Amino acid sequence: MPNGRRRKLHISKIYAFTCGKASFKDDHSQIGGPGFSRVVFCNEPDSPDSAIRNYGGNYVRTTKYTLATFFPKSLFEQFRRVANMYFLFTGCLSFTPLAPYSAVSAILPLLVVIGASMVKEAIEDWRRKKQDIEVNNRKVKVHLGDGNFDYTEWRHLRVGDIVKVEKDSFFPADLLLLSSSYEDAVCYVETMNLDGETNLKLKQALEVTSGLNEDSSFREFKAIVKCEDPNASLYTFVGSMDFNEQQYPLNPQQLLLRDSKLRNTDYIYGAVIFAGQDTKVIQNSTDPPSKRSKIERKMDKIVYFLFCILFLLAFIGSIVFGISTREDLENGWMKRWYLRPDDTTIYFDPKSAPIAAILHFLTALMLYSYLIPISLYVSIEIVKVLQSIFINQDLHMYYEEADKPARARTSNLNEELGQVDTILSDKTGTLTCNSMEFIKCSVAGTAYGRGVTEVERAMARRKGSPLVHDVENGEDDIEDPAPKKPSIKGFNFKDERMMDGKWVNEPRPDVIQKFLCLLAICHTAIPEVDDVTRKISYEAESPDEAAFVIAARELGFEFYKRTQTSISLHELDPVSGKQVERSYKLLNILEFNSSRKRMSVIVQNEEGKILLLCKGADSVMFERLAKNGMEFEERTRDHMNDYADAGLRTLVLAYRELSEDEYKEFNEEFTEAKNSVNAYRDERVDEVADKIERDLILLGATAVEDKLQNGVPECIDKLAQAGIKIWVLTGDKMETAINIGFACSLLRQGMKQIIINLETPVIKALEKEGDKIAIAKESKASVIHQISEGQAQLTASNGNDAYALIIDGKSLAYALEDDVKSKFLHLAIGCASVICCRSSPKQKALVTRLVKNGTGKTTLAIGDGANDVGMLQEADIGVGISGVEGMQAVMSSDIAIAQFQFLERLLLVHGHWCYRRISSMICYFFYKNIAFGFTLFFFEAYASFSGQPAYNDWYLSLYNVFFTSLPVIALGVFDQDVSARFCLKFPLLYQEGVQNVLFSWFRILSWMFNGVCTSIIVFFFCTRALEHQAFRKGGEVVGLEILGTTMYTCVVWVVNCQMALSVSYFTLIQHIFIWGGIMLWYLFLLAYGAMSPIISTTAYKVFIEACAPAPSYWLVTLFVLISSLIPYFTYSAIQMRFFPMYHEMIQWIRLEGQSEDPEFCHMVRQRSLRPTTVGYTARAEAKRNRLKQKHHHQTP
Repeated sequence: MPNGRRRKLHISKIYAFTCGKASFKDDHSQIGGPGFSRVVFCNEPDSPDSAIRNYGGNYVRTTKYTLATFFPKSLFEQFRRVANMYFLFTGCLSFTPLAPYSAVSAILPLLVVIGASMVKEAIEDWRRKKQDIEVNNRKVKVHLGDGNFDYTEWRHLRVGDIVKVEKDSFFPADLLLLSSSYEDAVCYVETMNLDGETNLKLKQALEVTSGLNEDSSFREFKAIVKCEDPNASLYTFVGSMDFNEQQYPLNPQQLLLRDSKLRNTDYIYGAVIFAGQDTKVIQNSTDPPSKRSKIERKMDKIVYFLFCILFLLAFIGSIVFGISTREDLENGWMKRWYLRPDDTTIYFDPKSAPIAAILHFLTALMLYSYLIPISLYVSIEIVKVLQSIFINQDLHMYYEEADKPARARTSNLNEELGQVDTILSDKTGTLTCNSMEFIKCSVAGTAYGRGVTEVERAMARRKGSPLVHDVENGEDDIEDPAPKKPSIKGFNFKDERMMDGKWVNEPRPDVIQKFLCLLAICHTAIPEVDDVTRKISYEAESPDEAAFVIAARELGFEFYKRTQTSISLHELDPVSGKQVERSYKLLNILEFNSSRKRMSVIVQNEEGKILLLCKGADSVMFERLAKNGMEFEERTRDHMNDYADAGLRTLVLAYRELSEDEYKEFNEEFTEAKNSVNAYRDERVDEVADKIERDLILLGATAVEDKLQNGVPECIDKLAQAGIKIWVLTGDKMETAINIGFACSLLRQGMKQIIINLETPVIKALEKEGDKIAIAKESKASVIHQISEGQAQLTASNGNDAYALIIDGKSLAYALEDDVKSKFLHLAIGCASVICCRSSPKQKALVTRLVKNGTGKTTLAIGDGANDVGMLQEADIGVGISGVEGMQAVMSSDIAIAQFQFLERLLLVHGHWCYRRISSMICYFFYKNIAFGFTLFFFEAYASFSGQPAYNDWYLSLYNVFFTSLPVIALGVFDQDVSARFCLKFPLLYQEGVQNVLFSWFRILSWMFNGVCTSIIVFFFCTRALEHQAFRKGGEVVGLEILGTTMYTCVVWVVNCQMALSVSYFTLIQHIFIWGGIMLWYLFLLAYGAMSPIISTTAYKVFIEACAPAPSYWLVTLFVLISSLIPYFTYSAIQMRFFPMYHEMIQWIRLEGQSEDPEFCHMVRQRSLRPTTVGYTARAEAKRNRLKQKHHHQTP
């Protein structure tokens, strides 16, 4: 049968709520009005009514360009760079007689630079295009007519199409659920891509369409859906369906969102309501932005500054030239006879001196263009591409298990990686592995489980000691710091006292039996038996539930069957030691929710006893214990505190026995509350449940590890020591997010929590009344009040205490309003950790924008799901995790890595290196161009501002291309101030980038001043040394060609040797480029000088006949070289010895052999620890301080 056997289990009946039963409330009255105008003709996508509405198709793109927009947009990108606009202007002027050089030499470099950049952009966008093609070409079954379904690509879907989605497939669009493989038309949906939650959501179709369970059922199906217009809200949906002349209300329970996945359901049928750009997940994303690094934007400001200098020099020169030209013919005498002012038309005409000055100004603009380094942009493009290749090929960031290397998807932001101030991270799939493991438990006041958490392992490695656990009898158990990977998913429990049925020999086996029985019964999981292996697996709404059921199975209590009214177990009988079958009658399930923080089931065992089995958070469970049920409370609390320190999620387990009369009374009230249809239904259900969940008897507590990705605690610890702030933005519940915060050491015991939520009695009362305006007003006032209170706490602590800010999604909506967000940001910045729970994708993007714009610092967003796309695009740098949630985040990211732990090396090593290399490279570029450009200015002043260049045309053109650029590229690719090992060993080094000390205005202007000093020394030493003496053996004095060649030789030597002094880490390539650039100059002189004078002009045999034989040429070069380098060498030596920067301190440590001295290194590293620092190192330090204070208070 094509559809398979239909499932008989009525899943909806095991829950306290009734799925899918909606009513026409206030929201539905808006249908047809503004914002609620969408009309969908189901199963009639080709009808005239559908056609006139012209809804968009299902094609989705994430590319930056299209074929039509590539040239205009990419040209705009290139000419946003002010230098490129300037060179375009001078390139146009070079075709006029005003040009001091040929037009080809002016326009060709610009074309090469812009062409290379556009090709790079095209290649990067083509990669995004290929990923789009892959997604849009996924296939799904669609109704073609007459009850026939066939596969078609996602991109061909239209609004109104009926589709059939099969198990473990993604939904191709936003669908209205019509029916499923279950008789009551429910289905399980995994929304991990949307909200980051791993637990399955239960959806249910309308009862009226639940019978459409065969392909043939859709032969005659017609319906009209009227609903809200496309919007970004993931958790709301208002609509109605007209079917068989009846109108039925629709709510979010019937909406299946694109990019969520069908789980534990064989198939569903759905109608396409929103397609393509109209789907809620796409509405939550933004267009791919054009990102530029802060250094590049600052570079534009430097170029503006150089423009001011250039215009000032040109203006001064033109004024002087105008005055000199006006006075050229005085009393019939020609002062500057060599310019032939009597034989000129306009350029040197004394009668037209103002016009001559203006024309000279234009000539000077072209001549001094060498102050602006055109090759800087293309050199940076080359360097960034090569840096990206090194990032891609770094084996330390290669994830062998999934065969995924790091991948820099754009090279524009390499140096930004070294300046990150705040990381905004998703939780599920980014920090965690999407899996829970049962690892420890406390039963009857005894702690069991010798498993080691990631946090404990990280702390042990940090201390350099083995893991030691205190057990009941006081013996020490030394754990291997790298235990074997557990063979059973969800179960990492190791304790010989409990395994293999040995728990029956423990002091309280009766309590252990009840504890394990509760684990096996108190849940909503569904068992699935493999037809071949007969092994049982479980589908649970949350991974913790699955972990509990698996733990019960492994410890002797196997849950193997569920019906609507019973739960069946294979139990280990403590008397006989054999497995026995036992069945428990399932009477009620009292669900878990965020306000109750607990879950209970009421069952009747085979002996007729009615038992209430309850598990929940310690904050609500301990207060519900009976006086005779607190026997193990103190020891259990101590164990739970230890578990929390180890980063584990804990639950308290308790039970009570009910009398038949007590249960009967409860059940009547509970049934009445469940069946009520007013606004108070949920509150009434909770009240009835609260009454029965009292006088409990404590059994113990569980500890589950929300399995972090490998290396997450170590990574967060290093990033925190580097001074980087870490925010977690998650769609998860607050409790889950807080537990993960403890697990990865963003939170710790003793850290004060500022929790902002809307769980106040006043707001709850208003919600019952349904007054939306009053609710909004009160909610906003409450959020502002809580923010003010939190700020007061921060101010009172004066920075001595660590605070964590935890805020939920509803509160965040008000905190992000224009008149509140600055207060919220101010509070958040003062906290050590910030966790935003229940955040929608849009809120994630808005928080990222707030941090980016509000602080002005570099932000990095990291995530792995479609719900993170907006955040990744909004941040200065978006890092996508190529994990289990698909490729949506990777497709929208700037850099893709396989594991969160690789962020440590990406930022602290590659980020620091790239920032330092690019900063040094840019400073050096401006230095060498100012050193070269000012010699042109000085010579023009020397030559009466006549517009005569000091150098041959080809000298000018090749200075930046051959003789000085390659060493700079080598610096940008290979230089290292400290090695990767020291970057990781001393994370505070990263603050050099965050504080931008290597690209500050002081440093930039210092290099420019060095360039001016170099040009002064080169020009004046050369002219004074060669001016008034014979240069050749024949007595000839120095001419323009010899002076120009000598000055040029000095410039080439000085700027290349300056590079050699600046480099911290020499490689063979750098030696080749630096000394090869100098040798290339001499080879060029020989080759170019040997050409015809028509081609070589002033360079004809100038080296071989004039310069090389003259000793003064070599002596001047040597003298100028030493004189030019002395100022920089002196300054560097003084700074290094008396005022070292942090990286120079580390260089001293390495040179003096102190890098292996643990005490000295610890002292240096301690500078990175502050009271507000997070991470396990700071956690250990805080715990040590707490113990010291405790010991101090205890000591008389």
